[in-house]
Amino acid sequence: MAGHHHHSEISGDGLVDAARAVLTNAGEQWTDMRADVFRALATAEKPASAYDVAEQLSALRGKRVAANSVYRILDLFVRTNLANRIESANAYLANVHPGCRHDCIFLICDKCGQAIHVDDDGLTGALRKAGQQAGFADVRPVVELRGLCNACAV
Repeated sequence: MAGHHHHSEISGDGLVDAARAVLTNAGEQWTDMRADVFRALATAEKPASAYDVAEQLSALRGKRVAANSVYRILDLFVRTNLANRIESANAYLANVHPGCRHDCIFLICDKCGQAIHVDDDGLTGALRKAGQQAGFADVRPVVELRGLCNACAV
């Protein structure tokens, strides 16, 4: 793909360690609650809503966790590049390369809800340039393609 963005994806404890480093380098604290929210996102099989995460953490902690608290943490994670927001689903994915900032193109399955991302700096750069030429500043492309994943298309 033209303009393909190259990086390695991290998983497991390495991903949690990388996320902690990015957040603390941004001047934020890595609290137990933030760690739990990040782990919930990192282990989710598909994008998770704040309500999904709150329900999972409530079960894990043995006490109710409010979705509003989770939303605040998810907003922080998006701002610090630890998570990506799937706009059309109001759901979130852990960024598997948290030290790398770029625009993602998301492919979302309409049947199972799975989402994957594709990096194409050429395409998102062209969208950013078109927005700037139209007089917009601080353009942030949000590209989501919906369809059926290979497993659901069978």
